[in-house]
Amino acid sequence: MENHSLFFILLWLPWSFFILGDPQLLNSQTQALLQLKKHLEYPKQLDIWYDRRTMFCFLPPSSKVNISCEFHSVTELKIMGDKPSIEVTDFHGFPIPNQTLSVSFSMDSFVTTLTRLTSLKVLSLVSLGIWGPLPNKIHRLSSLECLDLSSNFLFGSIPPKVSTMVKIQTLVLDDNFFNDTVHVFDFTSNLTSLSLKNNKLKQGPLDFSSLTHLKVLDLSGNRLYSHLPTIPKGLIMVSLNRNSFNGEIPTQYTLLTHLQHLDISFNSLIGIPPASLFSFPNISSLNLASNMLSGSLGYYNLTCGNNLEFVDISDNRLTGSLPSCLNSESGNKVVNFSGNCLSIDHHHQHPLSYCRDEVHKDQSTQNANGLGVSISLIVGIVVIIVLLGIAFVIICRHYCHRRISEQHLLHKSVHENSATGFSSEILNNARYISETTKLGTQSLPPCRSFTLEELNEATNNFDNSAFLGEGSYGKLFLPLVFTTIDQSSMYD
Repeated sequence: MENHSLFFILLWLPWSFFILGDPQLLNSQTQALLQLKKHLEYPKQLDIWYDRRTMFCFLPPSSKVNISCEFHSVTELKIMGDKPSIEVTDFHGFPIPNQTLSVSFSMDSFVTTLTRLTSLKVLSLVSLGIWGPLPNKIHRLSSLECLDLSSNFLFGSIPPKVSTMVKIQTLVLDDNFFNDTVHVFDFTSNLTSLSLKNNKLKQGPLDFSSLTHLKVLDLSGNRLYSHLPTIPKGLIMVSLNRNSFNGEIPTQYTLLTHLQHLDISFNSLIGIPPASLFSFPNISSLNLASNMLSGSLGYYNLTCGNNLEFVDISDNRLTGSLPSCLNSESGNKVVNFSGNCLSIDHHHQHPLSYCRDEVHKDQSTQNANGLGVSISLIVGIVVIIVLLGIAFVIICRHYCHRRISEQHLLHKSVHENSATGFSSEILNNARYISETTKLGTQSLPPCRSFTLEELNEATNNFDNSAFLGEGSYGKLFLPLVFTTIDQSSMYD
């Protein structure tokens, strides 16, 4: 009888919690969840969130929604949406009908509501049409260990404050539109998995070596350039494919002895791939396809790791013979080596001249790019000098206009059309001087008195050739001997 009673109590205990609502959420947590439903514009998968009486912690988990609670607080929130329904290749920061949430959605207010769930450890909001820049205040979720905001419309830069979330271990921001720089997180970070694939990130050289706990790194499908990033030795999976990385595969990559998966395909890498990549003890998948790798693999005494199952070295510039451990007929490995110039009779190999020409073309392209940068720099300097010269000329013209005008008048040609042998312009100027003297202008230079002998000498005894005209004060003569009389006093 006692055993039956104990069984009945054990069976009733979880249902009593459900009915009595003892482990129900704090009121602030319930309000935050209902507010999130409003922010997300009432998606169908949240129809079961009725009102404040909803027992969120006892809702059955599904593939679309899951909530976990501890001590009357939400610790895990996962919501899977159904947006975007079609692939969007570009996003310019404006809502898209049937793809994103409406124009009234505020990413800042949404994150503010999320931060009220202070005990949240796992947050996954995928394909919900969330759009806008990710605000720095996301770091207020200080208990967060896993953050997944994949397949939304987040853009701009990844906020630097993420690096202060010291408890975070998994950060997934795949399939968004982040188009700025990649912030390398602080060395105190406990990150074990970082995935930023299929964004528009375009940062140059990267160094992740401080992330000593990192095991998974996925930066594929971005616009990253320069050399391959520096990465910690403990990595297990690395995906850097479909970017614009160039240069040779760094020697540091030969030290990744824990590596199981490496994909650096569809870049612009050159040189001979290090032999150790094929022989790592745990390596199972190695993809080097569609680069500009060149040289011979034949001189290696190449050995393959015991766990190597997939190798792709296709569409490169490799020559020589195929190492025996990569022979698809030996073992269970899948090996793709087409599109090279290997000395085998099948699998669509190019003639040897093709690879040599392509390597030479690639080197010429790189040299041309370097020369183009130099020429651009020189042209830029010349343009700046020309602009400075033009500015100098404009300034000179502005401040020297009066002086230039006077010099132009002094050097102007004199036409011998008048009866006295002087141009009409000179006679007009003489009349102007006479009239301004009559009005008492003070712009003329000071005058002095001359003797009759000086005037006779200056005008060749008042010769007709010196006669200019008559003014209100009498006849006007032009001095013929400029060295004996001041040119500023030309009236008698």
